Amino acid sequence: MSVFDAIAAPTLEHFVDLRVEVGVPQVMGNGPRGLRRVVPITGGEAIGHGWRARVLPGGSDFQLIVSDTLSELDARYSLETDAGDLVYVQNSALRSASPETMARLLRGEPVDPSQVYFRCSPRFETASASLKWINERMFTGAGVRHPAEVVMRFFVLN
Repeated sequence: MSVFDAIAAPTLEHFVDLRVEVGVPQVMGNGPRGLRRVVPITGGEAIGHGWRARVLPGGSDFQLIVSDTLSELDARYSLETDAGDLVYVQNSALRSASPETMARLLRGEPVDPSQVYFRCSPRFETASASLKWINERMFTGAGVRHPAEVVMRFFVLN
């Protein structure tokens, strides 16, 4: 028996579905690591098990277009649950696709989601008594970028 046999593989449990509305990207220009863009987050909704929230306007998705096939995303925004609790979200993601598909995404055009690798690692912070357990867990997710919104599904890693 190996010492590794006692380590169970993590399992995924659905946590929340999000629809995050986004505005027009602000292009910061090409720097030493790639093209920087800041995409305003203007609203949206989150639907979890037994709870709902709205995405508060004022967040942003800080994007680094590393190459014609890879983008690194760092979205930061807040949720307000129907119970009035606030949740801070920081979501790091990778999005990759063929150069042609990525060019269409950057122009804000619709693309076939099956042609894009979009995986993320969200983190949550809250003072909510009913949701405080999310401060102590790791999450993963997948998403799809549409012209005016990003749709994501997040899972807790058990």
